Amino acid sequence: MEMTANSILVTLLIFFGTIIGMIVLQIFLSRTERRWPGLILPICTLLYALLVCMNVVRVGSLAETVLFMALLFLLFNIPTYILLAIYFICRQRRKKRKMLDKMNIQDLN
Repeated sequence: MEMTANSILVTLLIFFGTIIGMIVLQIFLSRTERRWPGLILPICTLLYALLVCMNVVRVGSLAETVLFMALLFLLFNIPTYILLAIYFICRQRRKKRKMLDKMNIQDLN
């Protein structure tokens, strides 16, 4: 019994560590000068969601299968939405900071 609790704890720690690592990496990549590095992780998660949807075996009728694939696509894109939100927040802050720097330079002249 204790072995199972320990393995669950280790699995949860690895899972949450991976999530925190991805968020920190996304923030780092989103703050770079170029735009593209910040889009790497969202594109990877989007491709993963598409891969999952393409591997769905027909479940019941065609309408049920399409509904199931749409639900899967939405659920597997939750990390994509979160990573894109981080990206746009970081880019917006960078843009504001750049505009303030320009204003400060103009004030000095």
